[in-house]
Amino acid sequence: MALSSSPRLARFLRLSLSSPQLWLLLRIYIGIRDAAPSLAPPALALWIIPDQYGKSPVVKKYKNKEIERATNGFSMVIKTGPDGTTYKAQFENGLVCDVKRAKSSEQRKDDFLKEVQLLGRLHHRHVVRLLGFSDEVNRFLVFDHMENGSLMECLHDPLRSPLSWSIRLKIAIDVAAALEYLYYFCDPPLFHVSVNTKCVMLDADYTAKLSDVGLLNDNNSNFTSASCSRENIEQSRKELVFQYGVLILELVTGQSLSGEKELVRWVQASGFHSSLHNMVDADLGNTYNSKELHSLLVAARLCTKSGNDSFVSVPLVHRYLQKRLTS
Repeated sequence: MALSSSPRLARFLRLSLSSPQLWLLLRIYIGIRDAAPSLAPPALALWIIPDQYGKSPVVKKYKNKEIERATNGFSMVIKTGPDGTTYKAQFENGLVCDVKRAKSSEQRKDDFLKEVQLLGRLHHRHVVRLLGFSDEVNRFLVFDHMENGSLMECLHDPLRSPLSWSIRLKIAIDVAAALEYLYYFCDPPLFHVSVNTKCVMLDADYTAKLSDVGLLNDNNSNFTSASCSRENIEQSRKELVFQYGVLILELVTGQSLSGEKELVRWVQASGFHSSLHNMVDADLGNTYNSKELHSLLVAARLCTKSGNDSFVSVPLVHRYLQKRLTS
């Protein structure tokens, strides 16, 4: 319908467009619209790959020689695992980092660079931050340095001081927050190959951060595909929730993952409440809070309960723990 065919509409528009308030609202709207892409969570643009890798102001590209110098000739080994070796590094500008060296070079360079772009766009307080990479003969990923190492080391190294009860509570909430971000706020969803004490890292303040983050698709080693079937996502979420429940049990009891089945059987038993205090890590003594202990174990019980109708979501568990442990 043309404006000329509706005198009332034309008159309304003339009056409206002459209003200073309307112009102000219009300018505000345009400003918000133009700023919207930069306000979106970084993970929502994971697959917008730039033309030149390493040009991001966040992720720096290093030369192999720089990595070698920073690690003192690869002599400062932090840990060695199936997926590679991690070194402590100090660069010439004083920056201290953890450098992970890929064990296998089978991954295509394009896939490696997509992985770099993926990890570089993750920004969350409880996810280990990627600072840089090197894609020459040897491939490296450079991460924030985690001063207190892994949760596994802090729980099971006899030479370390035991983690306090308050720190254990904080770690449980921190990990839940990270998992919620990766699974429910990233598109495509991201996942952990395994949620356990080895991949929970602790900084100088014992803030927990998840490491070894990957892309959820039909082939975990293929970063070129972003296709995620609903079945794969749901199954992976269930596995993640179960593993998180086991992590809580390990925080409470101080027992290693080798006793996972026994811990799950215990927390699922109808009379587990009567033996709560017997299962608490002896290193804690009487420093724990009974109500907080009960809340943690209720969460672990929900997470490790078997059956198709028993699945609880990470956001639900996260909110439950926040309400019970921080109020």
